Amino acid sequence: MNVAFVLGLVLVTPLSVSELLSNPDRFHGQPVTISGTMSDLRDSISRRGTRYYTFHLSEGPKTVYVTSFVKPPCRAGATTVEGTFEQMERPVRVSYSSYGRLTARTVTCGSEPAKEVSDLIPIP
Repeated sequence: MNVAFVLGLVLVTPLSVSELLSNPDRFHGQPVTISGTMSDLRDSISRRGTRYYTFHLSEGPKTVYVTSFVKPPCRAGATTVEGTFEQMERPVRVSYSSYGRLTARTVTCGSEPAKEVSDLIPIP
């Protein structure tokens, strides 16, 4: 992960999906920021009635499965996601070879402002 300091601010350059998946042990359970191409956005409701969204974040053939409790501001295209990465022992879905899942805290599409979980869900 590339980090720069500018006037007392820390700027983090997002990881690519390839960088993340090439060393999943290093990032397991860690907060990460990754960029890629969003596709296959789905809207779901859990058994407990909680609405959530899932999508694929890809770079070429490499794909990370993303879960977000905030509706992303776009349905597809260039996206940056901040969240917690989990390495999986086997592919998340049989249809693709991702061994990683990301629970999103923020989702930013193109130049859209980020939407955070805390913007919509009260945190006690």
